[in-house]
Amino acid sequence: MSGSHCKSLYPFSGEQHQQGLSFEAGEIIKVVQALPGGWWEGEKDGARGWFPSSYVQVLEVSQIPVEDLKDPLPPHWKCYMSPQGRRYYVNTTNNETTWERPSSAPGTPKNSFRHKNSLPAVNGFHSGGSPLHHVEHSHNSLVRKSNTEPQINCVTFPSPACMPEQQLLKPSEWSYCDYFWADKKDPQGNGCITGFEVLLQKQLKGKQMQKEMAEFIRERIKIEEEYAKNLSKLSQIPLASQEEGTLGEAWAQLKKSLADEAEVHLKFSSKLQSEVEKPFLTFRENFKKDMKRLDHHIADLRKQMVGRYAAVEKARKALSDRQKELELKTQQLEIKLSNKIEEDIKKARRKSTQAGDDLMRCVDLYNQSQSKWFEEMVTTSLELERLEVERVEMIRQHLCQYTTLRHETDMFNQSTMEPVDQLLQCVDPTKDRETWVRENKTGEIRPVDIEI
Repeated sequence: MSGSHCKSLYPFSGEQHQQGLSFEAGEIIKVVQALPGGWWEGEKDGARGWFPSSYVQVLEVSQIPVEDLKDPLPPHWKCYMSPQGRRYYVNTTNNETTWERPSSAPGTPKNSFRHKNSLPAVNGFHSGGSPLHHVEHSHNSLVRKSNTEPQINCVTFPSPACMPEQQLLKPSEWSYCDYFWADKKDPQGNGCITGFEVLLQKQLKGKQMQKEMAEFIRERIKIEEEYAKNLSKLSQIPLASQEEGTLGEAWAQLKKSLADEAEVHLKFSSKLQSEVEKPFLTFRENFKKDMKRLDHHIADLRKQMVGRYAAVEKARKALSDRQKELELKTQQLEIKLSNKIEEDIKKARRKSTQAGDDLMRCVDLYNQSQSKWFEEMVTTSLELERLEVERVEMIRQHLCQYTTLRHETDMFNQSTMEPVDQLLQCVDPTKDRETWVRENKTGEIRPVDIEI
Protein backbone atom coordinates (compact mmCIF):
# COMPACT_ATOMS: atom_id res chain seq x y z
CA MET A 1 0.00 0.00 0.00
CA SER A 2 2.91 2.35 0.73
CA GLY A 3 3.73 4.46 -2.33
CA SER A 4 0.26 4.06 -3.86
CA HIS A 5 -2.21 6.87 -4.42
CA CYS A 6 -5.77 7.40 -3.27
CA LYS A 7 -8.57 9.84 -4.04
CA SER A 8 -10.49 11.60 -1.27
CA LEU A 9 -14.22 10.87 -1.30
CA TYR A 10 -15.20 13.83 0.90
CA PRO A 11 -13.50 16.61 2.91
CA PHE A 12 -11.45 16.00 6.07
CA SER A 13 -10.39 18.87 8.32
CA GLY A 14 -7.58 16.98 10.06
CA GLU A 15 -8.71 18.18 13.50
CA GLN A 16 -9.46 14.67 14.79
CA HIS A 17 -5.79 13.67 14.70
CA GLN A 18 -2.88 15.45 16.36
CA GLN A 19 -1.02 15.33 13.05
CA GLY A 20 -4.00 15.28 10.70
CA LEU A 21 -3.76 15.90 6.96
CA SER A 22 -6.55 18.18 5.71
CA PHE A 23 -7.96 17.87 2.22
CA GLU A 24 -11.07 18.45 0.13
CA ALA A 25 -13.16 15.98 -1.85
CA GLY A 26 -11.60 14.77 -5.10
CA GLU A 27 -7.96 15.39 -4.21
CA ILE A 28 -5.17 12.90 -4.96
CA ILE A 29 -3.12 11.80 -1.93
CA LYS A 30 0.05 9.72 -1.87
CA VAL A 31 -0.09 6.96 0.77
CA VAL A 32 3.08 6.91 2.89
CA GLN A 33 2.00 4.11 5.24
CA ALA A 34 -1.29 2.31 5.93
CA LEU A 35 -1.84 1.01 9.46
CA PRO A 36 -4.42 -1.72 10.27
CA GLY A 37 -6.25 0.54 12.74
CA GLY A 38 -7.88 2.56 9.94
CA TRP A 39 -5.56 5.60 10.00
CA TRP A 40 -3.21 6.14 7.07
CA GLU A 41 -0.32 8.53 6.69
CA GLY A 42 -0.32 10.47 3.44
CA GLU A 43 1.32 13.32 1.58
CA LYS A 44 -0.34 16.09 -0.42
CA ASP A 45 1.08 19.34 -1.78
CA GLY A 46 4.24 18.85 0.29
CA ALA A 47 2.29 18.40 3.55
CA ARG A 48 2.31 15.08 5.41
CA GLY A 49 -0.21 13.86 8.00
CA TRP A 50 -2.76 11.23 9.03
CA PHE A 51 -6.31 10.69 7.80
CA PRO A 52 -9.03 7.97 8.12
CA SER A 53 -8.85 5.35 5.38
CA SER A 54 -12.67 5.35 5.07
CA TYR A 55 -12.48 8.86 3.59
CA VAL A 56 -10.51 7.79 0.52
CA GLN A 57 -10.55 5.31 -2.34
CA VAL A 58 -7.34 3.62 -3.43
CA LEU A 59 -6.59 4.24 -7.09
CA GLU A 60 -5.15 1.87 -9.64
CA VAL A 61 -2.08 3.14 -11.46
CA SER A 62 -4.17 3.57 -14.60
CA GLN A 63 -6.60 5.83 -12.69
CA ILE A 64 -3.97 8.31 -11.57
CA PRO A 65 -3.60 11.23 -13.98
CA VAL A 66 -0.12 11.23 -15.46
CA GLU A 67 0.24 14.94 -14.77
CA ASP A 68 -0.28 14.34 -11.02
CA LEU A 69 2.73 12.04 -10.99
CA LYS A 70 5.05 13.84 -13.39
CA ASP A 71 4.02 17.50 -13.11
CA PRO A 72 2.88 18.67 -9.64
CA LEU A 73 0.73 21.76 -9.35
CA PRO A 74 2.57 25.08 -9.13
CA PRO A 75 2.59 26.94 -5.80
CA HIS A 76 -0.72 28.39 -4.53
CA TRP A 77 -2.79 26.19 -6.87
CA LYS A 78 -5.20 23.53 -5.57
CA CYS A 79 -7.32 20.97 -7.36
CA TYR A 80 -11.00 20.34 -6.49
CA MET A 81 -13.74 18.12 -7.86
CA SER A 82 -17.05 19.46 -9.12
CA PRO A 83 -20.29 17.60 -8.22
CA GLN A 84 -20.28 16.20 -11.77
CA GLY A 85 -16.86 14.63 -11.12
CA ARG A 86 -14.90 17.14 -13.23
CA ARG A 87 -11.68 18.65 -11.90
CA TYR A 88 -11.17 22.39 -11.55
CA TYR A 89 -8.27 24.41 -10.18
CA VAL A 90 -8.18 27.43 -7.86
CA ASN A 91 -5.37 29.86 -7.22
CA THR A 92 -5.51 30.55 -3.47
CA THR A 93 -3.67 33.85 -3.92
CA ASN A 94 -5.91 35.67 -6.40
CA ASN A 95 -8.88 33.23 -6.44
CA GLU A 96 -8.50 32.65 -10.18
CA THR A 97 -10.41 29.50 -11.19
CA THR A 98 -9.96 27.35 -14.28
CA TRP A 99 -10.96 24.02 -15.78
CA GLU A 100 -7.52 23.74 -17.42
CA ARG A 101 -4.73 22.28 -15.32
CA PRO A 102 -2.17 25.03 -14.60
CA SER A 103 1.38 24.30 -15.62
CA SER A 104 4.51 25.07 -13.68
CA ALA A 105 5.23 27.95 -16.06
CA PRO A 106 4.52 31.40 -14.59
CA GLY A 107 1.41 33.27 -15.60
CA THR A 108 -2.32 32.89 -15.28
CA PRO A 109 -3.91 29.83 -16.93
CA LYS A 110 -6.21 30.40 -19.84
CA ASN A 111 -9.88 29.46 -20.05
CA SER A 112 -10.62 30.64 -16.54
CA PHE A 113 -14.21 30.69 -15.47
CA ARG A 114 -16.33 32.17 -12.76
CA HIS A 115 -18.32 30.01 -10.38
CA LYS A 116 -21.47 31.84 -11.33
CA ASN A 117 -21.96 30.07 -14.64
CA SER A 118 -19.72 27.02 -14.33
CA LEU A 119 -20.60 25.17 -11.13
CA PRO A 120 -24.07 24.21 -9.86
CA ALA A 121 -25.56 26.17 -7.01
CA VAL A 122 -26.04 24.61 -3.57
CA ASN A 123 -28.33 26.42 -1.13
CA GLY A 124 -28.29 29.41 -3.45
CA PHE A 125 -24.50 29.68 -3.59
CA HIS A 126 -21.91 27.80 -5.60
CA SER A 127 -19.83 24.95 -4.28
CA GLY A 128 -17.64 22.25 -5.77
CA GLY A 129 -17.71 19.90 -2.82
CA SER A 130 -15.13 22.13 -1.15
CA PRO A 131 -15.19 25.32 0.95
CA LEU A 132 -16.45 28.28 -1.00
CA HIS A 133 -13.72 30.24 -2.76
CA HIS A 134 -13.87 34.02 -2.60
CA VAL A 135 -14.17 34.79 -6.29
CA GLU A 136 -15.99 37.70 -7.87
CA HIS A 137 -19.71 36.91 -7.89
CA SER A 138 -22.55 38.80 -9.41
CA HIS A 139 -24.84 39.87 -6.57
CA ASN A 140 -27.83 38.71 -8.58
CA SER A 141 -26.49 35.14 -8.61
CA LEU A 142 -26.62 35.08 -4.81
CA VAL A 143 -30.28 35.96 -4.48
CA ARG A 144 -31.93 32.68 -3.61
CA LYS A 145 -35.22 31.68 -5.12
CA SER A 146 -37.66 30.71 -2.40
CA ASN A 147 -38.84 27.16 -1.69
CA THR A 148 -36.09 25.40 -3.64
CA GLU A 149 -34.12 23.74 -0.84
CA PRO A 150 -35.58 21.13 1.54
CA GLN A 151 -34.44 20.85 5.12
CA ILE A 152 -32.86 17.65 6.45
CA ASN A 153 -31.84 17.40 10.12
CA CYS A 154 -32.59 21.13 10.37
CA VAL A 155 -29.97 21.76 7.67
CA THR A 156 -30.62 22.94 4.13
CA PHE A 157 -29.65 20.80 1.18
CA PRO A 158 -29.95 21.41 -2.56
CA SER A 159 -33.17 20.38 -4.21
CA PRO A 160 -32.97 16.73 -5.36
CA ALA A 161 -34.34 17.79 -8.74
CA CYS A 162 -31.36 20.04 -9.49
CA MET A 163 -28.48 18.39 -7.63
CA PRO A 164 -26.25 15.69 -9.17
CA GLU A 165 -26.83 12.11 -8.08
CA GLN A 166 -24.94 11.34 -4.88
CA GLN A 167 -22.77 8.24 -4.59
CA LEU A 168 -22.96 6.09 -1.46
CA LEU A 169 -19.94 6.36 0.81
CA LYS A 170 -19.85 2.58 1.31
CA PRO A 171 -21.74 1.00 -1.60
CA SER A 172 -23.38 -2.44 -1.16
CA GLU A 173 -22.62 -2.46 2.60
CA TRP A 174 -25.82 -0.84 3.94
CA SER A 175 -23.64 1.20 6.24
CA TYR A 176 -24.96 3.54 8.93
CA CYS A 177 -23.05 6.43 7.33
CA ASP A 178 -25.20 6.29 4.17
CA TYR A 179 -28.80 5.92 5.33
CA PHE A 180 -29.44 8.15 8.37
CA TRP A 181 -29.15 11.71 7.09
CA ALA A 182 -32.88 12.53 6.91
CA ASP A 183 -35.44 13.03 9.66
CA LYS A 184 -38.01 10.39 10.56
CA LYS A 185 -41.51 10.84 11.95
CA ASP A 186 -41.87 10.02 15.61
CA PRO A 187 -43.96 6.81 16.04
CA GLN A 188 -46.14 8.72 18.53
CA GLY A 189 -46.76 11.39 15.89
CA ASN A 190 -45.36 14.15 18.10
CA GLY A 191 -42.88 15.41 15.52
CA CYS A 192 -39.69 14.21 13.89
CA ILE A 193 -36.48 12.68 15.16
CA THR A 194 -33.16 12.94 13.39
CA GLY A 195 -31.45 10.02 11.72
CA PHE A 196 -28.66 10.20 14.27
CA GLU A 197 -31.19 9.85 17.11
CA VAL A 198 -32.50 6.71 15.38
CA LEU A 199 -28.96 5.30 15.49
CA LEU A 200 -28.61 6.18 19.17
CA GLN A 201 -31.94 4.54 19.99
CA LYS A 202 -30.74 1.40 18.23
CA GLN A 203 -27.58 1.38 20.38
CA LEU A 204 -29.49 1.94 23.62
CA LYS A 205 -32.04 -0.73 22.71
CA GLY A 206 -29.16 -3.14 22.11
CA LYS A 207 -27.79 -2.33 25.56
CA GLN A 208 -31.22 -3.01 27.08
CA MET A 209 -31.49 -6.33 25.23
CA GLN A 210 -28.07 -7.25 26.58
CA LYS A 211 -29.24 -6.43 30.12
CA GLU A 212 -32.37 -8.59 29.68
CA MET A 213 -30.23 -11.46 28.42
CA ALA A 214 -28.17 -11.16 31.61
CA GLU A 215 -31.41 -11.35 33.65
CA PHE A 216 -32.43 -14.46 31.71
CA ILE A 217 -29.09 -16.12 32.47
CA ARG A 218 -29.49 -15.14 36.14
CA GLU A 219 -32.83 -16.99 36.27
CA ARG A 220 -31.18 -20.00 34.62
CA ILE A 221 -28.47 -19.90 37.28
CA LYS A 222 -31.11 -19.89 40.04
CA ILE A 223 -32.75 -22.94 38.51
CA GLU A 224 -29.41 -24.76 38.35
CA GLU A 225 -28.55 -23.85 41.95
CA GLU A 226 -31.96 -24.96 43.22
CA TYR A 227 -31.77 -28.17 41.20
CA ALA A 228 -28.28 -28.93 42.56
CA LYS A 229 -29.48 -28.30 46.11
CA ASN A 230 -32.43 -30.67 45.71
CA LEU A 231 -30.30 -33.37 44.11
CA SER A 232 -27.77 -33.20 46.93
CA LYS A 233 -30.54 -33.39 49.52
CA LEU A 234 -32.15 -36.35 47.77
CA SER A 235 -28.88 -38.25 47.57
CA GLN A 236 -28.58 -38.15 51.38
CA ILE A 237 -32.02 -39.62 52.11
CA PRO A 238 -31.49 -43.14 53.61
CA LEU A 239 -34.33 -44.78 51.71
CA ALA A 240 -33.72 -48.37 50.61
CA SER A 241 -30.25 -48.18 52.13
CA GLN A 242 -30.54 -51.75 53.45
CA GLU A 243 -30.80 -53.27 49.98
CA GLU A 244 -28.05 -55.87 49.58
CA GLY A 245 -26.15 -57.69 46.87
CA THR A 246 -25.51 -56.46 43.36
CA LEU A 247 -28.84 -54.64 43.35
CA GLY A 248 -27.79 -52.85 46.55
CA GLU A 249 -24.53 -51.80 44.92
CA ALA A 250 -26.41 -50.43 41.90
CA TRP A 251 -28.83 -48.55 44.16
CA ALA A 252 -25.98 -47.05 46.19
CA GLN A 253 -24.23 -45.96 42.95
CA LEU A 254 -27.42 -44.36 41.71
CA LYS A 255 -27.68 -42.30 44.92
CA LYS A 256 -24.01 -41.33 44.63
CA SER A 257 -24.59 -40.26 41.02
CA LEU A 258 -27.19 -37.77 42.30
CA ALA A 259 -24.56 -36.14 44.50
CA ASP A 260 -22.12 -36.07 41.57
CA GLU A 261 -24.78 -34.60 39.31
CA ALA A 262 -25.58 -31.96 41.94
CA GLU A 263 -21.91 -30.93 41.97
CA VAL A 264 -21.86 -30.75 38.16
CA HIS A 265 -24.90 -28.45 38.07
CA LEU A 266 -23.41 -26.30 40.82
CA LYS A 267 -20.23 -25.88 38.78
CA PHE A 268 -22.34 -25.19 35.68
CA SER A 269 -24.22 -22.38 37.47
CA SER A 270 -20.92 -20.92 38.74
CA LYS A 271 -19.44 -20.86 35.22
CA LEU A 272 -22.64 -19.34 33.83
CA GLN A 273 -22.29 -16.52 36.31
CA SER A 274 -18.59 -15.80 35.66
CA GLU A 275 -18.39 -16.55 31.91
CA VAL A 276 -21.81 -15.40 30.61
CA GLU A 277 -23.83 -13.27 33.03
CA LYS A 278 -20.99 -11.10 34.33
CA PRO A 279 -19.65 -10.18 30.84
CA PHE A 280 -23.18 -9.21 29.78
CA LEU A 281 -23.53 -6.89 32.78
CA THR A 282 -20.05 -5.33 32.66
CA PHE A 283 -19.71 -4.88 28.86
CA ARG A 284 -19.67 -1.09 28.31
CA GLU A 285 -20.90 -0.10 31.76
CA ASN A 286 -20.80 3.62 30.81
CA PHE A 287 -22.40 3.02 27.42
CA LYS A 288 -25.48 5.17 28.05
CA LYS A 289 -23.32 8.06 29.26
CA ASP A 290 -21.08 7.79 26.19
CA MET A 291 -24.10 7.79 23.86
CA LYS A 292 -25.47 10.90 25.55
CA ARG A 293 -22.14 12.64 25.03
CA LEU A 294 -22.15 11.77 21.31
CA ASP A 295 -25.73 13.00 20.98
CA HIS A 296 -24.86 16.36 22.56
CA HIS A 297 -21.80 16.71 20.31
CA ILE A 298 -23.71 16.14 17.07
CA ALA A 299 -26.63 18.28 18.29
CA ASP A 300 -24.26 21.18 19.03
CA LEU A 301 -22.78 20.97 15.53
CA ARG A 302 -26.26 20.87 14.00
CA LYS A 303 -27.34 23.85 16.13
CA GLN A 304 -24.28 25.78 15.00
CA MET A 305 -25.15 25.07 11.37
CA VAL A 306 -28.73 26.21 11.84
CA GLY A 307 -27.51 29.47 13.35
CA ARG A 308 -25.06 30.08 10.55
CA TYR A 309 -27.64 29.28 7.92
CA ALA A 310 -29.97 31.79 9.54
CA ALA A 311 -27.13 34.33 9.25
CA VAL A 312 -26.79 33.48 5.56
CA GLU A 313 -30.52 34.05 5.02
CA LYS A 314 -30.37 37.35 6.89
CA ALA A 315 -27.37 38.50 4.84
CA ARG A 316 -29.10 37.36 1.64
CA LYS A 317 -32.16 39.45 2.49
CA ALA A 318 -29.97 42.43 3.35
CA LEU A 319 -28.23 42.14 -0.02
CA SER A 320 -31.58 42.00 -1.80
CA ASP A 321 -32.75 45.12 0.03
CA ARG A 322 -29.54 46.95 -0.88
CA GLN A 323 -29.93 45.94 -4.51
CA LYS A 324 -33.48 47.27 -4.59
CA GLU A 325 -32.29 50.51 -3.03
CA LEU A 326 -29.53 50.78 -5.64
CA GLU A 327 -32.01 50.13 -8.46
CA LEU A 328 -34.32 52.81 -7.07
CA LYS A 329 -31.51 55.36 -6.88
CA THR A 330 -30.46 54.48 -10.43
CA GLN A 331 -34.00 55.07 -11.69
CA GLN A 332 -34.07 58.41 -9.91
CA LEU A 333 -30.80 59.31 -11.60
CA GLU A 334 -32.30 58.60 -15.01
CA ILE A 335 -35.20 60.91 -14.23
CA LYS A 336 -33.25 63.79 -12.74
CA LEU A 337 -29.55 64.40 -12.69
CA SER A 338 -28.12 66.02 -9.59
CA ASN A 339 -24.98 65.76 -7.45
CA LYS A 340 -27.01 64.52 -4.50
CA ILE A 341 -28.49 61.60 -6.48
CA GLU A 342 -25.04 60.60 -7.74
CA GLU A 343 -23.71 60.64 -4.18
CA ASP A 344 -26.67 58.52 -3.04
CA ILE A 345 -25.93 56.00 -5.79
CA LYS A 346 -22.28 55.75 -4.72
CA LYS A 347 -23.37 55.21 -1.15
CA ALA A 348 -25.93 52.58 -2.23
CA ARG A 349 -23.25 50.80 -4.25
CA ARG A 350 -20.93 50.74 -1.24
CA LYS A 351 -23.70 49.32 0.93
CA SER A 352 -24.54 46.72 -1.71
CA THR A 353 -20.90 45.70 -1.99
CA GLN A 354 -20.63 45.49 1.80
CA ALA A 355 -23.80 43.37 1.93
CA GLY A 356 -22.35 41.07 -0.71
CA ASP A 357 -19.14 40.71 1.30
CA ASP A 358 -21.16 39.98 4.45
CA LEU A 359 -23.13 37.32 2.57
CA MET A 360 -19.94 35.68 1.29
CA ARG A 361 -18.51 35.63 4.80
CA CYS A 362 -21.69 34.04 6.21
CA VAL A 363 -21.73 31.52 3.38
CA ASP A 364 -18.12 30.61 4.08
CA LEU A 365 -18.85 30.08 7.80
CA TYR A 366 -21.89 27.99 6.92
CA ASN A 367 -19.85 25.84 4.54
CA GLN A 368 -17.25 25.24 7.22
CA SER A 369 -19.95 24.19 9.71
CA GLN A 370 -21.64 21.93 7.18
CA SER A 371 -18.32 20.28 6.30
CA LYS A 372 -17.55 19.72 9.99
CA TRP A 373 -21.02 18.32 10.69
CA PHE A 374 -20.81 15.99 7.69
CA GLU A 375 -17.38 14.77 8.78
CA GLU A 376 -18.52 14.14 12.37
CA MET A 377 -21.73 12.44 11.24
CA VAL A 378 -19.82 10.00 9.03
CA THR A 379 -17.11 9.32 11.61
CA THR A 380 -19.54 8.88 14.50
CA SER A 381 -22.06 6.74 12.59
CA LEU A 382 -19.25 4.43 11.48
CA GLU A 383 -18.12 4.20 15.12
CA LEU A 384 -21.68 3.32 16.19
CA GLU A 385 -21.75 0.72 13.44
CA ARG A 386 -18.49 -0.77 14.77
CA LEU A 387 -19.84 -0.77 18.35
CA GLU A 388 -22.99 -2.61 17.25
CA VAL A 389 -20.96 -5.26 15.41
CA GLU A 390 -18.76 -5.64 18.49
CA ARG A 391 -21.79 -5.97 20.79
CA VAL A 392 -23.46 -8.63 18.63
CA GLU A 393 -20.19 -10.57 18.33
CA MET A 394 -19.67 -10.43 22.11
CA ILE A 395 -23.17 -11.78 22.77
CA ARG A 396 -22.73 -14.48 20.13
CA GLN A 397 -19.45 -15.66 21.67
CA HIS A 398 -20.87 -15.85 25.20
CA LEU A 399 -24.03 -17.63 24.06
CA CYS A 400 -21.76 -20.13 22.31
CA GLN A 401 -19.96 -20.50 25.65
CA TYR A 402 -23.33 -21.16 27.27
CA THR A 403 -24.14 -23.96 24.83
CA THR A 404 -20.64 -25.40 25.28
CA LEU A 405 -21.06 -25.47 29.06
CA ARG A 406 -24.47 -27.05 28.63
CA HIS A 407 -23.07 -29.80 26.40
CA GLU A 408 -20.25 -30.38 28.86
CA THR A 409 -22.78 -30.69 31.68
CA ASP A 410 -24.86 -33.18 29.72
CA MET A 411 -21.77 -35.18 28.85
CA PHE A 412 -20.63 -35.19 32.47
CA ASN A 413 -24.09 -36.22 33.64
CA GLN A 414 -24.02 -38.98 31.08
CA SER A 415 -20.62 -40.12 32.34
CA THR A 416 -21.90 -40.22 35.94
CA MET A 417 -24.78 -42.44 34.83
CA GLU A 418 -22.59 -44.86 32.92
CA PRO A 419 -21.45 -46.75 36.11
CA VAL A 420 -25.09 -47.04 37.14
CA ASP A 421 -25.97 -48.49 33.72
CA GLN A 422 -23.09 -50.91 33.92
CA LEU A 423 -24.07 -52.09 37.40
CA LEU A 424 -27.70 -52.49 36.39
CA GLN A 425 -26.54 -54.70 33.54
CA CYS A 426 -24.68 -56.85 36.08
CA VAL A 427 -27.57 -57.36 38.47
CA ASP A 428 -27.77 -61.22 38.90
CA PRO A 429 -30.60 -62.53 41.08
CA THR A 430 -29.00 -66.00 41.15
CA LYS A 431 -25.67 -64.70 42.35
CA ASP A 432 -27.36 -62.46 44.89
CA ARG A 433 -29.29 -65.44 46.21
CA GLU A 434 -26.12 -67.52 46.52
CA THR A 435 -24.28 -64.74 48.35
CA TRP A 436 -27.12 -64.17 50.72
CA VAL A 437 -27.56 -67.86 51.43
CA ARG A 438 -23.86 -68.30 52.12
CA GLU A 439 -23.90 -65.47 54.62
CA ASN A 440 -27.16 -66.27 56.32
CA LYS A 441 -27.57 -70.05 56.18
CA THR A 442 -28.41 -71.78 59.49
CA GLY A 443 -27.86 -75.43 58.65
CA GLU A 444 -28.15 -77.96 55.90
CA ILE A 445 -29.66 -81.00 57.76
CA ARG A 446 -33.27 -81.47 56.89
CA PRO A 447 -35.82 -83.47 59.02
CA VAL A 448 -36.64 -87.00 57.82
CA ASP A 449 -39.38 -89.50 58.49
CA ILE A 450 -39.07 -91.73 61.58
CA GLU A 451 -38.97 -95.37 60.79
CA ILE A 452 -39.97 -98.18 63.35
